[in-house]
Amino acid sequence: MTAIGESTLRNLDHGDNAINPDGTIADSVGLFQQQERGYGPLADRMDPFKAATAFFTRLMGVPGWRTMEPTLAAHAVQINLDPNYYTPFYAPATAIVQGLISTGGAGACAIGGNAVQLAQQLVDAADQGRLIGSTPDHIKEIRWIAQGQAVPDCGVDVRILQVLVLALQVFDQVGVSDINRRCTGQIEGAGTASSHYFEGGGLAVDFYRLNGQGLTGADGNSLRLISALDPVMPDGARVGQVECRAEAGTTIGTTHFTQFDDTCTHLHIDVGFTDGQLTAG
Repeated sequence: MTAIGESTLRNLDHGDNAINPDGTIADSVGLFQQQERGYGPLADRMDPFKAATAFFTRLMGVPGWRTMEPTLAAHAVQINLDPNYYTPFYAPATAIVQGLISTGGAGACAIGGNAVQLAQQLVDAADQGRLIGSTPDHIKEIRWIAQGQAVPDCGVDVRILQVLVLALQVFDQVGVSDINRRCTGQIEGAGTASSHYFEGGGLAVDFYRLNGQGLTGADGNSLRLISALDPVMPDGARVGQVECRAEAGTTIGTTHFTQFDDTCTHLHIDVGFTDGQLTAG
């Protein structure tokens, strides 16, 4: 967003000859139009990696930057005249990032539709510490499937198993807080009307951590997983936390997912309202 606003995402070897507050002519260059004072030699400012690193280093030093409006966070680093200058560039920046991280959907690495085989892959990941549970731990439901056991009220829809396998193709570690609430006796949130519960349960999965980071449904990892899954999900599949994203100013367009409100403590994915299948096989 910032680089689009400063240079239209071009690594410019010149600036616009703006006048600094002390009357000197700005020697701004590069994607972020950084000056020598504060950002160092010309070679560093013209190196996209070093320039971006310098920008993000300063951004992380801004108190509360994660909860600020994106344009205000950028302004706190760039110190330009208009705090709202970057607002028009947020949507195109989001589209660029989604395109870069999606790579055509998580289904680029094909997966099968055999529940036992999928569960065995997930158990392997759990044993390696890549798939972790919360309290109560729902990973046991996957272990039973991998062992060929059909435990009453503890099943997991094969499409949810596929979603979990796909998530592990995108992230090194995946944390799951809910799958089949009927199995664990949980009556919370939407209660017995939840996809975690109705029709035997196991029609939804809640992700609470990705790569060691907690989720709100509006954070970068949540957006990355939504973007990766959306191309392969059936029409009518649902993803939660739409109001969390709206509040954070990080709305995201989806083609197959229907977005709905949910608490900002996790990312909810469900297939409870569709008979369609994933196109990842």
